[in-house]
Amino acid sequence: MQPESSTTKRHDETAVAESAIVGQILGRLTELIGKKNFDNWFLGRCTVDVDGGDVRFGVGSPFVVNWMQRKFRKALQESASSVLGPSARVRLDVDSRVMLETVKGSPASPAGSSQARDRAAAGSTARAGRRFADLQDFVVGDSNRLALTAASQICDAPASTINTLYIHGGVGVGKTHLLEGIYRRFRKLYPSLQVNYLTAETFTNYFTAALREHTTPSFRQRFRSIDVLLVDDVDFLDAKKVVQEEFLHTIKQLESHGRQVVLTGNQHPRLLSKVSEELTSRFISGLVCRIEPPELASRREIVRRMAEKMTVVFTPESLATVARRFPHSVRELKGAMHCLQNWSIASGHRRITGPITRKVLSELERDCIRIVGLTDVEKAVCSLFGLRADELKSSRRTRSLAQPRMLAMFLARKHTQAAFSEIGEFFGGRNHSTVMSAVSKVRGWLETDSAMAVSSDSWTVREVVESIEQQLLAG
Repeated sequence: MQPESSTTKRHDETAVAESAIVGQILGRLTELIGKKNFDNWFLGRCTVDVDGGDVRFGVGSPFVVNWMQRKFRKALQESASSVLGPSARVRLDVDSRVMLETVKGSPASPAGSSQARDRAAAGSTARAGRRFADLQDFVVGDSNRLALTAASQICDAPASTINTLYIHGGVGVGKTHLLEGIYRRFRKLYPSLQVNYLTAETFTNYFTAALREHTTPSFRQRFRSIDVLLVDDVDFLDAKKVVQEEFLHTIKQLESHGRQVVLTGNQHPRLLSKVSEELTSRFISGLVCRIEPPELASRREIVRRMAEKMTVVFTPESLATVARRFPHSVRELKGAMHCLQNWSIASGHRRITGPITRKVLSELERDCIRIVGLTDVEKAVCSLFGLRADELKSSRRTRSLAQPRMLAMFLARKHTQAAFSEIGEFFGGRNHSTVMSAVSKVRGWLETDSAMAVSSDSWTVREVVESIEQQLLAG
């Protein structure tokens, strides 16, 4: 027992020391920015982790990260350097702990690194303290109705008609919300079932650890004997052949015993170019549902529900402005609403109007503008159609190359500042009239809702353009 007591004592001493360092940094920061700014932006609204010479400030949204970088970056660096020395490094990013506390309605407290690690370890399994989204809170619209219907169906009758459900769509459109909602409903309706929720990255980490520690039999027993497997972000398996093989056998085992599998990914299974054909066929053997970015009516409902949970008063005009301004992702909507709420608290305005909304979000958007270049367009088009750059730029005129090439020229003209001649030169030394013709032709396809082949599937040109634009905007 003595060694354990010594270890515990050292752990406590380290925690106390780290807590003291955090306190010194925050004390110096208060002196630099003033108590009012500190209370509005840091007290109970961010986490602080110290690891050697690294100091990490965690906040609740990307918008707040950008805002605080503009306002307090210099003060943050100076406060860290005054305690840890000139080599101290400061990082500002989004911390899920802060986001979670914001949703619950209670502020997050600044925390030392040892406390953060303890909480992270405690929350490493699906049931340990994590708050899962509810299907009842999912805002349904034309963009996601099929996926929600499928999710509800498998909850009502697990594996009765659909063994494998694959939900795909761009970043921030609600895939994880659905997966968490499925997990939550299974736990409520069927408490005796073994339900495992995790990301593909976590599955990979568990598997590599089992290989390293020679415990693969227990790993397989753990994952192949469960009743429901829910895996988020399966795109992570791209190019990981050994992990793909293990994942394939896991799904085979579960399906053969009538178990339920639900997966999510950013792309259609056929577009996962570095995933084995057999695993892809497993992904599409059940039901594949696509979620589109929410339409305007859904976005209005999302921001309305968020506003109801906040202490700030939003006018109808302000909510309509947020809904119109962020069409691509629910996360963008959430980030904008949190940003406006924090601005309200900092400025003392308890009522957010339309003009205030436009002013605050315009300032932040200027910091978040992504500059799209010709090479970005080239990479996005090649990724979707499974082409090499030299093929896209070649003189060959087969439909499988000509159509993607025209799309690339259209998107380059739309999203870059390049002239027709510059675009033509980039895509194989073509002249400006060729580019103008390509742009005109793609516009015609969009107007007539034409279709084109993507891998072995048929997509509308509008779907293709939206998919590529999501990649461009996400970076």
